[in-house]
Amino acid sequence: MTCSCPGFPDEPTESVCPVCLATIPAVRRAIGDAVHLVKTCPTHGTFSVPVWRGLASRVRWGAGARTFAQPPVCATPVSKGCPHDCGLCPDHRQQSCCVLLEVTSRCDLACPVCFASAGRHGRDASLAEIDRSLDTLLEATGGRVHVQLSGGEPTVRDDLPEIVRRVHARGFEFVQLNTNGIRLARDPAYVEALAAAGLDCVFLQFDGVTDAVHRALRGARLAALKEHAVASCGNAGIGVVLVPTVVPGVNDGEIGAIVDFAVAHLPEVRAVHFQPIAYFGRCPEPSADARITLPEIVERLVAYGAGTIRFDDFRPGSVENPYCSFSGRFRVDASGRLRAERDAPAACCGVSVEPVAKAAKSACCGSSTPSPDVARARRYVAGQWRAAPSPSVDTPAAGLDAFDAILAARSHTLSLSGMAFQDAWTLDLDRVRQCHIHVVAPDTRLVPFCAFNLTAIDGRSLYRDQAAAPAPAPAEA
Repeated sequence: MTCSCPGFPDEPTESVCPVCLATIPAVRRAIGDAVHLVKTCPTHGTFSVPVWRGLASRVRWGAGARTFAQPPVCATPVSKGCPHDCGLCPDHRQQSCCVLLEVTSRCDLACPVCFASAGRHGRDASLAEIDRSLDTLLEATGGRVHVQLSGGEPTVRDDLPEIVRRVHARGFEFVQLNTNGIRLARDPAYVEALAAAGLDCVFLQFDGVTDAVHRALRGARLAALKEHAVASCGNAGIGVVLVPTVVPGVNDGEIGAIVDFAVAHLPEVRAVHFQPIAYFGRCPEPSADARITLPEIVERLVAYGAGTIRFDDFRPGSVENPYCSFSGRFRVDASGRLRAERDAPAACCGVSVEPVAKAAKSACCGSSTPSPDVARARRYVAGQWRAAPSPSVDTPAAGLDAFDAILAARSHTLSLSGMAFQDAWTLDLDRVRQCHIHVVAPDTRLVPFCAFNLTAIDGRSLYRDQAAAPAPAPAEA
C-alpha cells in the first residue's frame, strides 16, 4: 500500500521500460517503510522496485544541497532524450570525476554477475585506439579526472604497464586498475612492473572471505588468490580498494568479515567499496528479495561495529546524486576496532573530501573552473586510495605541508563506502544526469556508467552493444 506519510509524497522522475528501454515517466513512492521506483510502459505494463529501505534515513540523506557543473565539452546534442543521447549531452549536470577506459573485453573468469558480459574470446583495444581515447578524454576534461583501466579483465594484457605509462604521460595524475586479482596474485613481477609504470590503486573484486561466496558469484575458488593479490600490491607499494558486489542471501552475511579482512591487511588495504547487485545482461525481473539497498548495507556496518559505528557516521556524496553513494572514514584503534572520524569531510567518489558544512559550496570533481577547493578534493581522493606512507612516519618530513602531514598519518585509516549502480528496473534519470562516473565508449564519447551498461530483459543494450564491435579507424590523410 502507498504510505500516507506527509513527509514523503510521490516524487516525479523519469526511467526506462525494462523491456523496450523507452524513456517513460516514473515516481519515487513510499510503500511501507521503503521507497519504490514505480513506472508504467503503455506497451509492457507497470514495474515497481525498492530503491531505498528506510523512509527516515531517506529523508535525512537527501537534505544537503548539491552543486552541479555542466561538462565543458558536450559531444552529442539533445535529440531522443536521456538516456539515449549520452556523449555527454548538454542536459548532463555533472562533469567527469572517474572515467573508465575498457582496454579489453577478454577475461580469465566467466562471472555470472559480470556487467561487461566479458568472456575468454573477446578482443583487446589497440594501443592506437587507447591513445585516441586518452587524447579525446584529455581534450574533454583537461586531464582533471581519475582514469580507471577496466574491461573485461585488464591484466590479461601483457602490455598493461605500457598503457599505465601512456595515461600518466598525458598528465592524468591518478590511475586505477579494476581487476579480479588473479594475475596479481600469481605474477609478482607483473605487479612490480605496474607499480614502476605509476599505477596508483587497485580496485580489487572482493566478494567475501570464503570460497563458497566466490564460487557462487565468480564460478571459482578465489579466497587464497585474493589474499595473495593484496600482499603483492602491498609489496609493490600499490594501494588496494576491496570491492564487494553484495547479493542478498549470498554474501550479505560476510560484510563484517570483509571489513575484518581489510583491517587485518592495513595499510595495504585503503578502503572497502560495497556495490549492491545490479542486474545487467539477459535477466528476468528480479524479485524484491533479490535486492539490497545502500541503507541496508550501512545498517549491517552499524551492527558490525557493535557500538563504535553509527548510521550518522556515513554521508552521501557531495556532487553526485545523494542516493547513489555513501562514505565514512574510520581510524583503527589499538584493539583493532573502528572509530569514526566524526569531523571527517563529506564524500566524493566514495572518499571524504569536504567538511559537511561546506558541501553546498564544494563542486569536488564538477567545476567548469576548478578552484583550489576542487584541487584539494581530488588530492583527498587520491590520498585515501593510494598506498599509505610508512606507518613509522611520526612527524612531517621536510617539505611536507600540513595537508600532506595528515595523509602521512593515515596508515591506520580505512574508508568504508558504497555505490548503487542502476539497472533497467531501478534507473532514475535524475541520478543518471548527475552521474560523474563515466565510460569512454569506443567512439570516444563519454557515457555515464549506468547508461553504458544498461540492458533490457533480453540483454539488448543502448551502448555496450556498440562497444562489442571494433571502433572504426580514422581516415588517413
